[in-house]
Amino acid sequence: MLRRQLRLPRGVAIGAAATAPLTVCVAMRPGKARDVAVCTLNMWAYIAAYKLPNDDPRRLAARVRVDYPIAVDRVLGLGVIPTLRMQRSFAAPGAVNRFERLLVWCHWMWFAVPHSSVAYILLRDPDRFPSAAARMYAVFDIGAVFYWTIPTAPPWWAAEHGRLEDGEPIRVRRMMLEYGEQFWGDRWGALYDVLGGNPLAAMPSLHFATSLMAAHLLSEVAPVAGVLAWTYAVLLGVALVYLGEHYAIDLIAGAALAEGVRSSARPIAPFLRRVVAGLRRLDGVPMLEARTTAG
Repeated sequence: MLRRQLRLPRGVAIGAAATAPLTVCVAMRPGKARDVAVCTLNMWAYIAAYKLPNDDPRRLAARVRVDYPIAVDRVLGLGVIPTLRMQRSFAAPGAVNRFERLLVWCHWMWFAVPHSSVAYILLRDPDRFPSAAARMYAVFDIGAVFYWTIPTAPPWWAAEHGRLEDGEPIRVRRMMLEYGEQFWGDRWGALYDVLGGNPLAAMPSLHFATSLMAAHLLSEVAPVAGVLAWTYAVLLGVALVYLGEHYAIDLIAGAALAEGVRSSARPIAPFLRRVVAGLRRLDGVPMLEARTTAG
């Protein structure tokens, strides 16, 4: 709201948000409170990067890619995209069955899964927390870059705009909306506005990428938690395609992003250690000035 009132460029807002996690590293004392603050501010920056492309919906719609994920998913689905194949095979028109409700809840639960996984590691094994948090939130941050550069439509959007099957009026049911209106009633509109923000941010699927990363991270700390996380990730993958929220290729790209971050963590670690060392040197600057003034 402030950015619009001041008519600031979108890059200024993102730049200010992106510096906040680094700033709090210097402003706060080391400890769990600072760890939580850094992660929270990083997500604040991610949300800004995620939502701001939709600040001008017409401009975003003019840039959106629609056809390439459809073409790939037709190959993966042997002529019919997996979303349509699954809905035609298992969904009953006009109803949301129990399994579909489970898939919807699986989708809604995602908003807590990545962060609760990192929080669990912070409490269970604090020494692993810096590496775990860096890997998880790197997935978010890199994904936001793709949302800016190659905005891509999900299946439900392509169907609504007659782009899914060569212009034919084929409907992809958005069961999340159908069940959301039924379950939440009048509160659904406000909830959707808060949790949404950019309908053209489908490639890669960060729902799937961060869930896979959570499964990897939890497996390193607690085998039972890891099994639960892997089970959730698989179920979420089914939900995202079945419910029309993502193409199968979005999930494949999300998996590639998560694995890419994991594989690059070790080579990039020395650079990150130098960054952390620099921030730690800054930690002592205000304290040194205070001691000098007092003396």
